[in-house]
Amino acid sequence: MPTVLISDKLSPLAVKIFQDRGIDTRYEPDLGKDKDALAAALADVDGLAIRSATKVTEKILAAAPNLKVIGRAGIGVDNVDVPAASRAGVIVMNTPFGNSITTAEHAIAMMFAVSRQLAAADASTQAGKWEKNRFMGRELTGKTLGIIGCGNIGSIVASRAIGLKLRVIAFDPFLTADRATEIGVEKVELDELLRRADIITLHTPLTERTKNVISREAIAAMRDGAMLINCARGGLVDEVALREALDSGKLGGAGIDVFTEEPAKENVLFGAPNLVCTPHLGAATTEAQENVALQVAEQMSDYLLRGAVSNALNMPSVTAEEAPILTPFVTLAERLGSFAGQLTETGIVGVRIEFEGKVAELNLKALTAAAVTGLMRPLLQDVNMVSAPTIARDRGISVEEVRREQQGAYDNYIRLTVRTERQERSVAGTVFSDGKPRIIQVKGINLESDFADHMLYVTNEDKPGFIGGLGTLLGEAGVNIANFTLGRREAGGEAICIVEVDGAPSPEILARIEALPLVTQAKALAF
Repeated sequence: MPTVLISDKLSPLAVKIFQDRGIDTRYEPDLGKDKDALAAALADVDGLAIRSATKVTEKILAAAPNLKVIGRAGIGVDNVDVPAASRAGVIVMNTPFGNSITTAEHAIAMMFAVSRQLAAADASTQAGKWEKNRFMGRELTGKTLGIIGCGNIGSIVASRAIGLKLRVIAFDPFLTADRATEIGVEKVELDELLRRADIITLHTPLTERTKNVISREAIAAMRDGAMLINCARGGLVDEVALREALDSGKLGGAGIDVFTEEPAKENVLFGAPNLVCTPHLGAATTEAQENVALQVAEQMSDYLLRGAVSNALNMPSVTAEEAPILTPFVTLAERLGSFAGQLTETGIVGVRIEFEGKVAELNLKALTAAAVTGLMRPLLQDVNMVSAPTIARDRGISVEEVRREQQGAYDNYIRLTVRTERQERSVAGTVFSDGKPRIIQVKGINLESDFADHMLYVTNEDKPGFIGGLGTLLGEAGVNIANFTLGRREAGGEAICIVEVDGAPSPEILARIEALPLVTQAKALAF
């Protein structure tokens, strides 16, 4: 009988699901706050069910030799070291859609609270004052709402805002023009959104690209008196710059539900004028808590008892029977998607995935989901193989599958083509007899390369001097080359170089490579 430890508060109905399925269930909702006690309790546990209070670090994982699955009741897994869990062979599951409506409603509530100064007016009135003239509010009707991140939650916010008679503009690299039209928003670039919006609300995950998306410079570009709402992730906003903008009157108010450091018992924002703060309540409704708790209990039970995997961030969603056959091809598809995703900087319109040879005879659902997951993960880190197709559909991205019999020299062949608003880019790969996935073609140029932890992707003119210049630069910078692959379209024409290196190249090194003669582009890739 498998054992599950629940270390955060979870619905009694979720506990009952585990128990009814015959799972030994230990409900200790305060254990997540004590790292030492948690580590000791995990010695013989198969599954760990958590919310946001429990922090699953590499040290905690080392104390859990029997742990097979971690289930997060909610979407964010900031409190789980997913790479460490992957290395330990532990599946990490989440519940990506259980609290979308709740979070969207909280953002709308924040807009009302800030625009009408409800928190300050309430405190004043209950203190026995009657400062009617002090709290002059602003209507939402007719204002322009700018949404940064128009995925599942962002599109729900847009729908509610349109019903409130706001004009809605949105910035999202994955939002297509057709999808924007469908949900009734105007798609714009970030600089235009900052310039036009009366209210800005954030609904994007925290990644290296989105960290401090509302920076000091972004705030300076915003309209005087604009309002900012963040019910997404701490770290999206430069809190020091926001405090200065509120104090100076540059911004007219802010509603903040998430903070860079939580629990936020002290914060530079506290005490700022027209600031409404809540303690990460975006998902805190009875309905949402119940939904995600029941969902995670069902998912974990299915895995522990039947081997079924769903909503996993670090493992394909395949049945136990399919896994041995599909797994190497799922890995290939995900890495081809990641390759393309790391090189894509503009809005994605469509994806075509071609399967040729033996792989075309398999169930392609997991392979397509893996490819789309890899494609989107560089920008949307919480995406997984279950949510990726839905996210693509929500953003109006078409996903096409093509099957065909073997035509070339390879027994199996997958080619992924990404169509953006500006260009098409394709990358193809195969799985050799050793089970390892390999790149065999990029942009129609034949070459062969493994997927490595750290790689350089360089496009250049095929002329003498390039290889020597690149090698010399990397040598002088102390970057060791592990493997070097070249391919060209024709003699003297466009060429591609893929270099496996021993460590992640710095932005400074990439800039120096791009400045080399004959080089047109240089990107760092990681797998």
